Amino acid sequence: MHIVDGALSNPVVIGGAFVAAGGIAMGLKRLPVERIPAAGVLSACFFVASLIHVPVGPSSVHLILNGMAGLVLGWAAFPALFVALLLQAVFFGFGGLTVLGVNTVLIAAPAVVMHYLCTPMIRASAPSRAAIWGGFAGGASLALTGLLVAFALALTGDAFVPAAKLVIVAHLPVMVIEALLTGAAVMLARQVKPELFAPEAWA
Repeated sequence: MHIVDGALSNPVVIGGAFVAAGGIAMGLKRLPVERIPAAGVLSACFFVASLIHVPVGPSSVHLILNGMAGLVLGWAAFPALFVALLLQAVFFGFGGLTVLGVNTVLIAAPAVVMHYLCTPMIRASAPSRAAIWGGFAGGASLALTGLLVAFALALTGDAFVPAAKLVIVAHLPVMVIEALLTGAAVMLARQVKPELFAPEAWA
């Protein structure tokens, strides 16, 4: 869900850069060495999943899997997703460098929110029930990202309000897919590697 260069006003771009810098700093502070491989894998998953995208106005529609990244990484989702967004902007021109901070916030902030809402429930639940919480996190994180994209576009000017509404509607089917994929991934992880959701991962 990349916003392209030139689509946002300077105040929104600058504000997004400052918020992203704070999130990345917090994420790096809370990323222990043993969690770096997981961060790398989830960053790569986002990178690959979002390569196939459909342009929608000043944004685009694609899978992002930020819900899963948030459940496992917490605040560390900020640096993990930032790296993937940076590589996409440099190598493929997705989004852009001036809006890199805004795009990071739009995708990583909902991931952190879902982490605090759902990870404790996933840890305390059986795999089948954990899958439900995972599915909720997957769909809700994308929904929050869509709302934030719409908000960022609306802040830029009234001319972007129709595009903001279109972004939300266009992502409705993607939310269902994200929910199913994240729910399945969480159920599998709870069965074979439950330590991914251990307390130290989100302290």
